[in-house]
Amino acid sequence: MRSVEGLRSSKLSSLSLRRFSTLTLSKSTSPTIPITAEVLRESVTSSQWHFIKHLTGELNPTLISATLPDLRSSPDRVLTFIENLSPNCLDISCYCLAISILSRLPSPKQATHLLKQVISSRLASHNEIFDGLVSAREKLEIKSSIVLDLLVRAYCELKKAEDALKCFYLMKQKGILPKVETCNDLLSLFLKLNRTHLAWIVYAEMFRMKMSSTVCTFNIMINVLCREGKFKKAKEFIEHMQCSGVKPNLISYNTVIHGYCLRGDIEGANKIFEAMTAKGIEPDSYTFNSLVRGMMKEGREKEVSSLLEKMKSFGLIPTAVTYNTLIDSCCSKGDLEKAFFYRDEMVKIGIVPSVATYNLLIHALFLDGRMVETDDLLKDMSEKRVLPDGITYNILINGYCRVGNAKKAFKFYDELLSRGLQPTIVTYTSLIKVLGKRKRMKEADDLVVEILRKGILPDLIMFNALIDGHCANDNVERAFDTMSEMNKMNVQPDEVTYNTLMQGYCKKGKVEEACMLLEEMKGREIKPDHISYNTLISGYSRRGDMDDAFRVRDDMLGAGFNPTLLTYNALIQGLCKKQEGVLAEELLKEMVSKGITPDDSTYLALIEGIGDVDSFLGRKDTS
Repeated sequence: MRSVEGLRSSKLSSLSLRRFSTLTLSKSTSPTIPITAEVLRESVTSSQWHFIKHLTGELNPTLISATLPDLRSSPDRVLTFIENLSPNCLDISCYCLAISILSRLPSPKQATHLLKQVISSRLASHNEIFDGLVSAREKLEIKSSIVLDLLVRAYCELKKAEDALKCFYLMKQKGILPKVETCNDLLSLFLKLNRTHLAWIVYAEMFRMKMSSTVCTFNIMINVLCREGKFKKAKEFIEHMQCSGVKPNLISYNTVIHGYCLRGDIEGANKIFEAMTAKGIEPDSYTFNSLVRGMMKEGREKEVSSLLEKMKSFGLIPTAVTYNTLIDSCCSKGDLEKAFFYRDEMVKIGIVPSVATYNLLIHALFLDGRMVETDDLLKDMSEKRVLPDGITYNILINGYCRVGNAKKAFKFYDELLSRGLQPTIVTYTSLIKVLGKRKRMKEADDLVVEILRKGILPDLIMFNALIDGHCANDNVERAFDTMSEMNKMNVQPDEVTYNTLMQGYCKKGKVEEACMLLEEMKGREIKPDHISYNTLISGYSRRGDMDDAFRVRDDMLGAGFNPTLLTYNALIQGLCKKQEGVLAEELLKEMVSKGITPDDSTYLALIEGIGDVDSFLGRKDTS
């Protein structure tokens, strides 16, 4: 708290000094002079934040609302004032007054920040916030629409599309014309959310309100048309821009070129490219990267070299993004040799591979089963001082989990955490799966507790991985507990969930309980698949209950599923165990006639059932 001398230097009135000294004599006594709007205003303008915090129990929304209008000349201190108050001192009127004053600042950052806080706190509905801001504008005699524009922007930044659109319409109803930038924010949000029909609604409203579109507006709508696959109309839209007196820019053309390339229409993209350069608009790296991506996607790799030469003719040098596009395409096709060729070429011309380059190559090596080579890439990253990012670690963790190397997976997991990076829910699921394979389900359960502490809610795939792990480790009871947790968290099971539990029951010989789960599936409108029926057939066959196994086979046929290799193998194994070799051989003939090739399991079961190995092998060779 400032000294009395400090207060004098701030030129407070002697009356204010007397009030201040009286109020701060003792923390245990109540103020002897009432707190007024004047005292608060002078405390804010002199930045007496400790004093204001001390008074917070004595303040109320009415007093704050009376104080805020007097702070119009000090908008830069309003946000700090609000943040030093207890929420109990504030209501929606206080917040709206504060936001309206903050909107007078050159930067909208503080007003938008407070708006987002109010929206996220759910203190009031969009209608109440809008009405509060309208009242605040009137009280503060603000003519500008800025504060309401900022409200729409805040909803857009929070990706609350419906509320943003409702506030846009409320502005229209009040006869307050939104800024074109506000409309652009709405259009951009709807594009990002792929709700293009809403973008067209707002664009039509702009036309009705006789608002002039900017080049940004047109570019967003060109992007909308490309997203909808209407490339011809997108091209026509560029001509419409010129008729409206708005000159298309590089972004306008790049958007259409990118759209054509995504569709695989390289000729169409080249025509737009030519039209663009004919108007004197020079391409940039994004233009060429789109063309490179399109050509690689269409298998026109031979044309890429000439395209890169054309790029250089415009004074542009291929970037890491250009080469990453080439590398990504090669990795997607499984051509790792070519991918590494491009990596070497970029290094040769002096382009340092980015972390994205390494991520593409590491991921491709894992998919190709070449884990040892990833260590060389990590060493190369270290030498070039390219730091691994969250994606790198997640690729490594997921890759080692897939091959069952829990030790290495957790080594990279610990490294990721130590660097302050965040695993994804996919990474956690991979770790749970590998712990299940290693019969370490206690650790898997502990990991879920850790995930929940971080505020991450398990999804269906993670729950299925947990259930699978518990069933594989003969703990069906714990698997059902996990399913109960799913239900509590409103995560709906699917056929994978039920199939796993059914397999767990059948493994223990509890086929009747597994059958009850099949009925429960149907009751929850989850359609059983061929795995569901094969699980029951295998369960009955292992137990020797062949009449029930064939009954389920008939149910399977009735449900529209054809028997698979697993179906026949289970039935043949069951029949052979009961010394029904003749019936087993009949099934073998049936499966071959249906185009299903027997495997080693089929023949081993038949050999065991028939007993005469030499005789059977002779028949096998004949078949």
